[in-house]
Amino acid sequence: MRYSFKPRGVCSREVLFDMEDGVVTNVEFIGGCNGNLKAISKLVDGMTADDIVGKLLGNTCGMKGTSCADQFAKALLEAKKQSVETL
Repeated sequence: MRYSFKPRGVCSREVLFDMEDGVVTNVEFIGGCNGNLKAISKLVDGMTADDIVGKLLGNTCGMKGTSCADQFAKALLEAKKQSVETL
């Protein structure tokens, strides 16, 4: 299933990704630090949402209390919640 998430407090404007049976693929960030976010997308492709959340949740950027990576982890948690609710 394709998910869309609007991050808060960061430069990226949207995160798109597919998640099937807890496995995340096709991650795309709109806006933000292009090179870094492309790298994150490649590194997490094929990983489970739980593994990604474990690595990225709480990551900060500069003086901000969040980051694009942290917001992506939050997007995955929200997507997991939605997928449970639809069962």
